[in-house]
Amino acid sequence: MGLLRVMMPPKLQLLALLAFAVAMFFLENQIQKLEESRGKLERAIARHEVREIEQRHTQDGLRERDSSTSLLSDNEDDIVIIYNRVPKTASTSFTNIAYDLCGKNHYHVLHINTTKNNPVMSIQDQVRFVKNVTEWREMKPAFYHGHVSFLDFTKFGVKRKPIYINVIRDPIERLVSYYYFLRFGDDYRPGLRRRKQGDKKTFDECVSAGGSDCAPEKLWLQIPFFCGHYSECWNVGSQWALEQAKYNLVNEYMLVGVTEELEDFVMMLEAALPRFFRGATDLYKTGKKSHLRKTSEKKPTTVHSPSAAVRENLPKKLKRLVFHGGGGRRHLEKEKERERLVDSW
Repeated sequence: MGLLRVMMPPKLQLLALLAFAVAMFFLENQIQKLEESRGKLERAIARHEVREIEQRHTQDGLRERDSSTSLLSDNEDDIVIIYNRVPKTASTSFTNIAYDLCGKNHYHVLHINTTKNNPVMSIQDQVRFVKNVTEWREMKPAFYHGHVSFLDFTKFGVKRKPIYINVIRDPIERLVSYYYFLRFGDDYRPGLRRRKQGDKKTFDECVSAGGSDCAPEKLWLQIPFFCGHYSECWNVGSQWALEQAKYNLVNEYMLVGVTEELEDFVMMLEAALPRFFRGATDLYKTGKKSHLRKTSEKKPTTVHSPSAAVRENLPKKLKRLVFHGGGGRRHLEKEKERERLVDSW
């Protein structure tokens, strides 16, 4: 620089210095603009990344929601209900509601037919039944009904068990109704000839004569329907059978109603299982056709009749086992009913 200062005239030196200053100013200005542009670009990239992240989260949320909705729908469509109905407990009246609603609510109703109407299936039939119920996807969601004893699906390695429901009735009232049903039928199929048709003997006359159709042991019938397929379940008066029936009722059944309060049972099912029973309460109350199937020619019994004496003259142990008193007139709901159930049966 010193050499340049010597060789250049003062005016040129001044111009060179001025040009250098201008060049430096221009470069700094360009650098500043580049910095500003880089800052804008970084902010734009950041905003874009934020939008991408938000979009991914939104899409993930939608996928999760769709998956959850699909899973819920799949679960609802995979439901199987088994109503192992006890004879003469308003079972046909209730089953007719299920038939009337199946088209509207899009499920299938299937009747369980057993060999010779036996409520106990052979082990081979049990295996086939469990396999059909769990694997017959074309028939799901499904409502199965039939006069069959409780069957534990977990014994066959089934993880997703069916939902069990049932209805019970005062044992004497049920037996009287069944007695006349065998002789006179009902208003559901009035033309069908019944096994005891032609026998005009009243229930009280049967009791007085010590007939087998009105024997106290007949009061036991509801117990084995809850106890299951063990042979001991059908041993009248068995304490083990009673305890097994109570255990299954509390732990294996979603809901058990009583005939005398059938409307309450229907209302609770509609609230708990709307996939099947949406509209059931209105149908029960105001349906065009009656759902109350009535036994024909049923003769009323009196307080002092022999049939009333059946309740009083039962062996103490059998009376304690088959009558459930006030506790039977409540809907039995899982654990909070367990102690009351144990005390009242």
